[in-house]
Amino acid sequence: MLTFAAAALLLIMIPGPDQALITRNALVGGRSAGLFTMVGGMLGLSVHVSAASLGVSALLVASATAFTALKVIGTLYLVWMGISTLRSARTRARQGDGTAPAQSLSWGQCLRQGFLSNALNPKVALFFVTFLPQFLPETGRTLGSALKFSVVFVLLYLMWFSLYTVTVDRFGAFLRRPVVRQRIERSTGALLIAFGIRLALQH
Repeated sequence: MLTFAAAALLLIMIPGPDQALITRNALVGGRSAGLFTMVGGMLGLSVHVSAASLGVSALLVASATAFTALKVIGTLYLVWMGISTLRSARTRARQGDGTAPAQSLSWGQCLRQGFLSNALNPKVALFFVTFLPQFLPETGRTLGSALKFSVVFVLLYLMWFSLYTVTVDRFGAFLRRPVVRQRIERSTGALLIAFGIRLALQH
């Protein structure tokens, strides 16, 4: 379990679409927006966790058509989010002093963005199909063990991104400075598009 937890935490900490979206929403809507985005990401992650535990993810990965369809939808979503973020940064830059009105993000928007970011990412399904079985018993029933490890993964996800969101909010005064915020939004938008392109090239 300790080996699994350490490996899972390292994988969670690797920058990806989750971190980009949480950073963006925490800067735009504050700590609550970042936390709701994280909860949405956790719910999207839970879809793949449950599917992997029940063996559904293996069927998805085995089906080229299903994998490609989910990949295309996920790619379009990430690219669309990236373009929206770049447009927001451009609008802010046109204000001259960078003091464009803060956007309001509802908790529903944050949940949806976080959820779709993970639920539409076939790489998450592929990860659980290849990573989780390494820690399951070779004989006997594996469902209980799979669910136990999956719960640990989700809890580590919540712990890490809760800490991350609080940290972003703690340094919010600096990060929300016009010049800094514009650079972060531009970088986030470019990263989301890059993640989408990388997902599109995934076989």
